[in-house]
Amino acid sequence: MRPSVTLLPVLLIACVAWPASVRAGEPAAEGGGSAAVSAWDTGQPSAEAFTAAALAARTGWSAIPQEKTALSFKGEAVISNGRILAVVRKQSAAVELYALGPAGAVLRSRLILLAPGGAPAARLDRVALVENAKGGVCLEASYKTAKDAALSAKFRVRKGEVMVETEPCAGAEGLRAECPCRFLVLPDFFADDVVIDAAKIPAARAEVPSENFLVHLSGKGDHIAVCVFENREQEAGVTLAGDGPQRGVTGSEIRFGKGRKIWVALLEGPQLWHTLDIKAEDGGKVLPLEWKMPFPGRWRVDFTRTDDLNDTWEMLLQEKKDAEYLKPSPFSGGMDRIPLTRKRWTTVLGSFLYPCWSDYERKAYLQPLKHESLTCRGPVVIYPLNRVPLTPLDAYTVVDVMRNSLGVGPCEYILNLEGQKSEYKGRATCSARDTLEGIYGKGQQKQKREEIEKVLKDVLIFVTHIRGRIEGYVEFGHKIREYLAEQTKAHPELKDPLAELDKLTQGIDAKVAARREKIKTVAHATQMVEDFRRDMLGYEGADAVEKCKKFTRPMVDIGGNQDELAGECRWVVKSLRQKAGLLLATEPRLAGIAAEIRSRTQVALNNPAGHEGARH
Repeated sequence: MRPSVTLLPVLLIACVAWPASVRAGEPAAEGGGSAAVSAWDTGQPSAEAFTAAALAARTGWSAIPQEKTALSFKGEAVISNGRILAVVRKQSAAVELYALGPAGAVLRSRLILLAPGGAPAARLDRVALVENAKGGVCLEASYKTAKDAALSAKFRVRKGEVMVETEPCAGAEGLRAECPCRFLVLPDFFADDVVIDAAKIPAARAEVPSENFLVHLSGKGDHIAVCVFENREQEAGVTLAGDGPQRGVTGSEIRFGKGRKIWVALLEGPQLWHTLDIKAEDGGKVLPLEWKMPFPGRWRVDFTRTDDLNDTWEMLLQEKKDAEYLKPSPFSGGMDRIPLTRKRWTTVLGSFLYPCWSDYERKAYLQPLKHESLTCRGPVVIYPLNRVPLTPLDAYTVVDVMRNSLGVGPCEYILNLEGQKSEYKGRATCSARDTLEGIYGKGQQKQKREEIEKVLKDVLIFVTHIRGRIEGYVEFGHKIREYLAEQTKAHPELKDPLAELDKLTQGIDAKVAARREKIKTVAHATQMVEDFRRDMLGYEGADAVEKCKKFTRPMVDIGGNQDELAGECRWVVKSLRQKAGLLLATEPRLAGIAAEIRSRTQVALNNPAGHEGARH
């Protein structure tokens, strides 16, 4: 019997179009309004990036009146909205982005335009203020490469946002966002996140899947830079440098695509993300973290598995002391209730203790799993993915950035809300068992003939539906293996990484073979139903319950094994999807192949069956 889940009615938190008065991330200013957007001419060029003190003093700066534009600047061009500040300096080839927090301004990122072929901007040619309105300000900056190729773009800051929008103009093919970090996260809304750990990538450059998001976990846990982009046709690149503990990602390079934009958001705040290393001896132990959740939200916890893949969980929340835990549901508008024991059941993992939670004071804890199917060892990273109803309006999460940049419609498409929904058809075999044995135990089989008929019909629908999911996974695996064989023949130089992907995919057939006898066939289950209908509908003998059990117990065995097998197949597909992304980081020649595999796995993972274990 599968544990039931209760959904609490809460706000839809994925891609809601928030009213302007409660827009996520809207900063409060004195008097209750929002910080105004502004533009300045500093009056004098600066040879170096600004210090926090210089930005606070603004000595010699001239404010440009709203609705006025400017075609030239005596000093540097500065635009801001009170949360983020962008500077175009005459002696720099980069647009400098500063986060404006309570402690002052901090330079967090540098944006450098890239010409066709990847040549970076080398010097500023000219800059103009082309928009200066109440809702936003925009600079158009033109640069030259080292070989005098011209390239330009518009850099826009809107009221209340924490991001800079970059719109390409003539000659600009891509954008380099420099934001040093060790961990780069590609949030995955269908499976597990891809976490790029710079310490594991020896190359100076790596390719990563282009799926609208790149999340730089930077600073000392107090800063996150989120790159959002419209172009998904071409992979993004990252550059790396340093040795040992100093090894890190130095920047991301993203192509605009025809007429498309790129947004770079700066999320700022103490304890905004956290990392720690799990050791072999930590398995099964409760680990209090030296980290406290800064605000309620849907916090992602990415564990590193012993096979170097990542396993993604949602941090449990607690509203008050000794209350049940709440688990934010992925984009469903609800929360699961988890008992104080944290005991949970899923296919593949079976019964286990949920491994990441926070208490009513938002203090966080981990208890890494030590399971034959999942053992954690290595880095864990924690970051805010999405909102919950209690998230403060002035706090930003990764999904807020996506929603406020791409818009609600594209957000829903990327999150694939319809595909995320699980499907439950018919009646589970354990439910059929309980109902039928209850009826026959009370001798009510004649009075409840119609109900029995419906149970028999529904249980067969259930078995057939789950079998369809399994067969879908099997077909997916065979087609992927055919595709990998074709690619190995066409690209023999890639045989080793392709062999890794093929070995993973073989796991589907291996799991099916191990349970083939237990799941029987749909024809076998159909015959069981027909035999029961023929022999038992009107049967009232003293052994009616025992005869009923001879049908219900084998049917539950079929159903349970089907559920487990569907979950096991899904586990393989999730691992394959993530592995393709991680292999791409070390072997850029896999770019097209990795994209194809990740696209196919997304389709295969859509609309999971109710007990498939789509989420932990």
